[in-house]
Amino acid sequence: MTLTVNRKLSKKYNHKRIYRLMKILGIRSVTRRKKNEYVKTNPHHIADNILNRDFTASKANEKWVTDVTEFKYGNGKKSYLSAIMDLYDNSIVAFQFGHSNNNKLVFDTLKEAIKKNPKAEPLIHSDRGFQYTSYGFERMLKLQGMTQSMSRTGKCIDNGPMESYWGKIKSERYYLILKKEGYDTFEGLKKDIEDYIECYNNERPQKKCDGYTPIEYRMMAA
Repeated sequence: MTLTVNRKLSKKYNHKRIYRLMKILGIRSVTRRKKNEYVKTNPHHIADNILNRDFTASKANEKWVTDVTEFKYGNGKKSYLSAIMDLYDNSIVAFQFGHSNNNKLVFDTLKEAIKKNPKAEPLIHSDRGFQYTSYGFERMLKLQGMTQSMSRTGKCIDNGPMESYWGKIKSERYYLILKKEGYDTFEGLKKDIEDYIECYNNERPQKKCDGYTPIEYRMMAA
């Protein structure tokens, strides 16, 4: 909120002042933390936790993190979002929305990221979900020259930036719509989440990016 106000008004207000004004006006953040349960799988391939919670990067395409999250719509139907984030600017470099949480969803996300960044050879970190521990995913990474890293068992914080991003999407958009009118169709949910990601990448200033949006910060570096 502080970044947005200062950017629009060309000011340098302190975050404490903005917080006081928000309290007076009754404005509060809808972001909340959500603890995800760990589901045990039978992995084919396990990688070391090379990232080791070092969520900083000195350049674009140096470190990527990835994960899958669930959304509900209609009468209890489920859909899934797979995304890859660049830790340099927290931008979403690729994402796929689908009806099933399967290998294809994750593989298509990685293919999209490679297509957009054909020369990228980042360290890519994930949890130990069955898609990421499969031989197919390991092979795709090796062919691209990427290094694989995985969270420790049951340690969601090892993939903190991705978990935080899911919290932003759900608190700032998904839950708000769900409380008002909900999502009747998969297409409506998909379009709304895509719009949020577009806004996040191109319109939402971040402290990590010195008050710029992720794409602005990325373009300046390029």
